[in-house]
Parts: sequence; C-alpha cells; structure tokens
Amino acid sequence: MESNLLYVLIALHLAVTTSTSEPVCGSPAFSSRIVGGSDAADGQWPWQASIQYLGTHFCGGSLISSQWASPPGWLSSAMGAYSLSLDNPHSVSMKIDSVYNHPDYTSGAHTWDIALVKLHSPVSYTKYIMPICLPSASTTFPNGMECWVTGWGDTDYYERLPYPETLRNVKVPLIDHKTCDEMYHLKSGIRSSVTQVDNTMICAGYTEGGKDSCQGDSGGPLMCKVQGVWYQVGVVSWGDGCALSHRPGVYTLVPIYSPWIQSYVPDVTFFPVNISSTTSKPTGNGTALT
Repeated sequence: MESNLLYVLIALHLAVTTSTSEPVCGSPAFSSRIVGGSDAADGQWPWQASIQYLGTHFCGGSLISSQWASPPGWLSSAMGAYSLSLDNPHSVSMKIDSVYNHPDYTSGAHTWDIALVKLHSPVSYTKYIMPICLPSASTTFPNGMECWVTGWGDTDYYERLPYPETLRNVKVPLIDHKTCDEMYHLKSGIRSSVTQVDNTMICAGYTEGGKDSCQGDSGGPLMCKVQGVWYQVGVVSWGDGCALSHRPGVYTLVPIYSPWIQSYVPDVTFFPVNISSTTSKPTGNGTALT
C-alpha cells in the first residue's frame, strides 16, 4: 500500500437538507455478521464514500459532519455506494467543491497525511448515508483492539477489485506506533534511529500479514466499535506492499488532528470514548481484504 500523495481524505464535509433531527453518528441502520476479507452488506458502513475522478474510483473517504459548501469542482463523491459497477438506488453522486490538505503535508511524505473535503450541494441522511463518530483527542485505543477497515481497493498488490466492485471489509487488530515502527525496521536496511511510524500514526494488521488495506483504499476509515457505537480511529494512509509479514497497514491517527478538523468543521463533536484495555496481540494469518 503506497501513500496517497494528495487526496488522502478523512471525511466529507457536507450539507443536510432533511427536516428530521440529525441522526446519531456511528450507528448504522443495517448490520451483518462479517468475516475478514469479505464483501460488506449493503448499508453496513453508511459513512463510507468513494472519491472519484471522471466517475472512476481512486480513493475512499468517510462522512463526519453536515455543513454547506459552495461551487463545484472536477472531483466527485459517491455516497451510499455499494457495488460500483452496478446501479444502486441508495447511492448519491455529488460534485466536490474543495479539498483541504493539512498545511504541513508534503507530497510524497507519510506525515500529516490527512485532508477534508467539501461537497458542492446538500445531501440528505438516509439509512444508507450517515456519519461516523469521531473520538476526542484524549482517547487512546489499546494495542490489540479488534477494529475494521473498508474500501474498494485492490484485492492484492496491483490486483484490481473484480466486477461488480463490491465494498469489502476486514477485521484487524490495532498496533501502537512504537511496535509498528520496530516491525518496519526489520530487514529494511533503515537505521533504528530513523523513525518511520511516529506518534501521529497508528497501525493495524497481523505480524504474519494476510489482512490489510491496499491501493485504492487510501482515505477510507479504520474504525472501532465501542459500546455499540462506531468511531473513526484512523485514515488509510500508507504501507509497504499489501498484507506482508511485519508490514501492517499504517493509518493517520484521527484524535491527534481534532483541533485542525474542528477549525474547518466547528460543529463537529468529538466524543470521549471509555475503552477497557485488551490483552489480545496482533499475531496470526488470515485472508486479505484487499
């Protein structure tokens, strides 16, 4: 998985036209028993977005808030999408107005790999289009916690998602940045004093590989369920290949960026999340999501 050099998207910054009260974030109307590396159920991840260029998917995004936007741009976003090659009555295609990269981001770098997106016109929340909750800056997600990542990316390194391009999901345990950085130094030829995975990042995957995000998943959500509510922990950012041993996926750590996000989206709520510790460890094999 390579870094998405420009449009690594954390969220879609949207307007709402529904007359009903704002729905509870992180609480999809549909659920399903899901197995790592499998197709998701339609409506299971209602915050998932497909960011598209001339109608072709190239990275993911997630819905976090609702606010007006202004004139259109050359990118578009499909909300409520499921199988990209098929017509979907629940999907809404929206033109993108602006992309706001983090001001410290440098093309080709792995740090500050995050952006916000505004859409041109309002979108209504439905059972298939809903926001995900964001954790507060003080929230710490424990090593080994089992979380999920979704996307329409490659099924293996440079192997495209087959027709009909159905959204996929996989369960992966979290790995703290220090442990992950040690993994990335194994057989890398890079001095241990050179940090590759820093404290603005979090990893997810297995020591032996087998489950991971990949090209085309960049910008999509890494999310954890706490007391029945889904929170976005990370944004798919970069990695060495896909699902390789000692090379878990690396994600932009969302809580770190809460002040920056709120500077653009002042009405967004960041929730303190009470998480009990877990002792599970990120080991073992599995089939790949991507």
